[in-house]
Amino acid sequence: MSRILAFDFGASSGRAMIAQYADGKITMEELHRFTNDPVSLNGTLFWDALRLFYNIKQGISKAALAGGFDMIGIDTWGVDFGLIGEDGQLVQNPVHYRDGRSEQPFEEFMKRIDPDELYQTAGLQHLAINTLYQLLYLKEQKPELLAATKKILFTPDLYNYFLTGEMHTEYTIASTSEMLDAKSRDWSEKVLELSGIPREKLCDIVQPGTECGLLRDDICEELGAPKAKVMCTAGHDTAAAVAATPTQEDDFIFISCGTWSLLGTELHEPCINEKAAEYNFANEGGVEGTYRFLKNIMGTWPIQESRRQWIREGKEFGFGELEQMAKECTPFRSLIDVDSPEFGKPGNLPRRIRAYCEKTGQPVPQTEGEIIRCIDESLAMKFHYSIKRLAECTGKKYGTVHILGGGTKSALLCQMTANATGMTVIAGPDEATGLGNIVVQLIAAGEIKDIKEARRVVAASCAPKTYTPRDTAEWAAQYQSFVKIIEG
Repeated sequence: MSRILAFDFGASSGRAMIAQYADGKITMEELHRFTNDPVSLNGTLFWDALRLFYNIKQGISKAALAGGFDMIGIDTWGVDFGLIGEDGQLVQNPVHYRDGRSEQPFEEFMKRIDPDELYQTAGLQHLAINTLYQLLYLKEQKPELLAATKKILFTPDLYNYFLTGEMHTEYTIASTSEMLDAKSRDWSEKVLELSGIPREKLCDIVQPGTECGLLRDDICEELGAPKAKVMCTAGHDTAAAVAATPTQEDDFIFISCGTWSLLGTELHEPCINEKAAEYNFANEGGVEGTYRFLKNIMGTWPIQESRRQWIREGKEFGFGELEQMAKECTPFRSLIDVDSPEFGKPGNLPRRIRAYCEKTGQPVPQTEGEIIRCIDESLAMKFHYSIKRLAECTGKKYGTVHILGGGTKSALLCQMTANATGMTVIAGPDEATGLGNIVVQLIAAGEIKDIKEARRVVAASCAPKTYTPRDTAEWAAQYQSFVKIIEG
């Protein structure tokens, strides 16, 4: 049996897990958990990249003491990257996608090119945070940084490089960049030519399950670690989560729900049609030649940021306490478009939510419980809204919604999603990204045959919870009000 070490980095925290597969089940133990705290410096929001690598080392050290390991895989959030210079060191600390630096380059690029032509090539949701626009910012505003760069490495590829000295770009993480040709699964010469991003600064693309290299000798010596294989697993956390969906259905809806909610379905060919372009859906890479046809929606970020604001005000609410307060509030008093731009940046979210409700002529939520209920109901409504549009694009019917990740811990949100969509919701696993990371490594090790078998194993290894729809007539009536609010 292989001992698998998986690092799963979210936008607010990270964890190291050790896992084994035996008797049809995966056993997984968390060895190390840590916060992922961005740092604002001189007007730029950075990831604390070296601190994150310190925590990777901590996880490796603990895994070595706990019996060792054979393979390591890392998954992270998408779009962000590090710049590696000729000396092999970081040219600059990696910048956070919420920094805002790419908004102007995004707007200007959309004026210079045909957005529909770009969509026909990349098949990706046009978002200012995408790698393409971050690189355009560097090209136009910081050309000296790009000139000093030998290779651009996405976040999981960056840490794989730190561990092995080898540079690769894994497919699922690269597919978040808007620089791939969706059909060829390789860098798009057309997009690179239009943007002026130099191809030689990008690594060749490898598929999930490819060996990156062996753990460096100096790291092995420093940490007392074995000479383990470092794998290019499904490097994008959503791709990992979808790989761990506990289903045998061909057509299902997934919502990988954390700070962001990635809502979509799995396809074997990209869906690039008029409706998909109009609704701005993305075709991102999955495992075993699949595509994740999805929409990037706000997740639990408004709840997290509202809680941070209340903590700043001296109110130390736990998430469970906030959910209980929301349950006790009157339903459907006010609804928001969770994807409205003012809700995407750090700051006083409760104040912004109240201003939005006042602007749209709704009752203004006052208490903490009313704010949380407003967010949860609005998220569930936006899920329903997006599923209806997704079905228009694919022409398929769906009966089950799989909620994966941290959002599964909110029974209120899961039940509201069932109510809003009128569909059965299966919630779990909550550690879907970590499990997906692990099963891709187990497939590479030859212990699990393929992703279909992996999903059976995941279902046997966790205990998903089922939510059936309630009060669907009332939710359907309220949905019409929601559509009027978000569509104006």
